[in-house]
Amino acid sequence: MTPRQEIDVLIVGSGPIGATFARVLAERSPQTSVLLIDAGPQLTPRPGLHVKNIPDPAERERAQVRSQGPTQYVYGTPTPAQRAEAGEEAHEGAPTRPGLLARPGTFLLGSPEMPAAALSTNVGGMGAHWTCACPPPGNTERIGFIPEEEWQAAFDEANRLLGVTQQAYPETDAARAIRQALMGAFGERLSPERPVQPMPLAARTEGGERRWAGVDVVLGPLAEEGHGTGFTLHSETLCHRLTVDGDRVTGAVLEHLPTGERYEVRARVVVVAADSLRTPQLLWASGIRPPALGHYLNDQPQVLGAVQLNPALLPENAGRAAGGVSWVPFHSPSHPYHGQVMELEASPIPIPVEHDTGTPVVGLGWFCAKEVRYEDHIAFSESETDYLGLPRMTVHHTLTPADEAVIEQAKAEVELAIRALGRPLTNDRPFLLPSGSSLHYQGTVRMGEQDDGQSVCDSHSRVWGYRNLFVGGNGVIPTSTACNPTITSVALAVRACDGIAALLAGRAGEPVVAG
Repeated sequence: MTPRQEIDVLIVGSGPIGATFARVLAERSPQTSVLLIDAGPQLTPRPGLHVKNIPDPAERERAQVRSQGPTQYVYGTPTPAQRAEAGEEAHEGAPTRPGLLARPGTFLLGSPEMPAAALSTNVGGMGAHWTCACPPPGNTERIGFIPEEEWQAAFDEANRLLGVTQQAYPETDAARAIRQALMGAFGERLSPERPVQPMPLAARTEGGERRWAGVDVVLGPLAEEGHGTGFTLHSETLCHRLTVDGDRVTGAVLEHLPTGERYEVRARVVVVAADSLRTPQLLWASGIRPPALGHYLNDQPQVLGAVQLNPALLPENAGRAAGGVSWVPFHSPSHPYHGQVMELEASPIPIPVEHDTGTPVVGLGWFCAKEVRYEDHIAFSESETDYLGLPRMTVHHTLTPADEAVIEQAKAEVELAIRALGRPLTNDRPFLLPSGSSLHYQGTVRMGEQDDGQSVCDSHSRVWGYRNLFVGGNGVIPTSTACNPTITSVALAVRACDGIAALLAGRAGEPVVAG
């Protein structure tokens, strides 16, 4: 490998957000040289392909294992109850057990206060493994200091990049019956503009099969050979630290992991989009340590249940499918939850059906909005390192009494949905998955209106105190949310590209966007 020593833009992290920065900058300025790096391997010939699109189950399993960092083996398929029990044991000090707590394609951080906290290390990041759910945030989930017109433009662009649709699953009589029953149970508490509806998904149906959007979709033409732009992707390339000169980041020290070769690149702009845990880790390792870095860690408590659908609810000959994924939107304060009612194929947590019930079974997941607190944070070690040689991370994260009350109410909401749709699959109450199970970690490099010590970056994702350092990903989101955050983070990255493009143009005398 012959590394490019001087580039316009270095992007650390090749998940959906890093890919968004690369795609938007390439579209706006094809001559701009962009280097996108990831510490993990490229799983498929087409970079960033979603593993669900790999037709051979054995190849799919190998791709998942290659994403699992230090745990290079196949996990089991525990029941949700086994996951919950393993989480409780880990929280009490027992060793975390990847086979029970981690999803395929991820590996555990190993922190007792968030025992299911997990990461992926591969080209595409979590974008190779995610559920592709892309609901727009509701009222209090929105970031109030971003003007509505700017937000809507960025969100529309995010929908385009991800290929979001509400027609990923065919519209069926069964799906309509499910949504009608859910509206009867929840409709009065939802916004009239946001009724129960099909979940917006980054997926499409092609030749009768669903194709799930991975980072290759976000990259678009950049995922093709001979794309004719200044874009380059380097896999298995670790960023050890950023190099800093005053209020500018001048580049980074990188390592090609297969050979151990270390080298330095210089860049006019640096973007760190390495996920909500490793983005603050890299900044901290580079001596960039604003007071809010790693703090305000927000995970969405997730309550799970399952229901055997009432045959009277369904049309004759409904079949085994049950209408894809229905969405019960967040609306605070009357319904401060994000509800998903899913065919088992779409459930992120496997739900075993031990006996043929004769009617479809669907999974129910209610995500809760947690109190956002400075005390919930990631601590970085001065002396110990992780498997890649970066500062070891420890998560400090607790549920407040208010959080516990919200979770109990979420269990009641799931029970209400079960009664509306049929009968519970088991005699157990809906239960809370172990902390970290959502994989929706937010807030650790949060944006803010002003540099007051309570945020890491400005409203264009530029790190306070640095002229050319930007951050991206779910960690930028400052609000308490319950909905899947990926599309929000993509929209924020689109908006950040306005600032980057202006900064690059500023070298030629054009104005730079202020934060």
